[in-house]
Amino acid sequence: MSTEEITHTKSKNPEDYDVFDKQSLAKYTTDTGKILPRKYTGLTPMQQRKVSKLIKKARHLQLLF
Repeated sequence: MSTEEITHTKSKNPEDYDVFDKQSLAKYTTDTGKILPRKYTGLTPMQQRKVSKLIKKARHLQLLF
């Protein structure tokens, strides 16, 4: 058995994000922590809702500030 590290490539599709993807979710927030609107993110309405829910869950778990 080899000791190769398995690297998971992060998907660029916002529908595949997880609450623990801090760097991915940080792209959709400002420096002050506000969620960017669709006008700036370029997401579809469904993707925007999912991303905003994930950001709110991450805030609740104190992963994002």
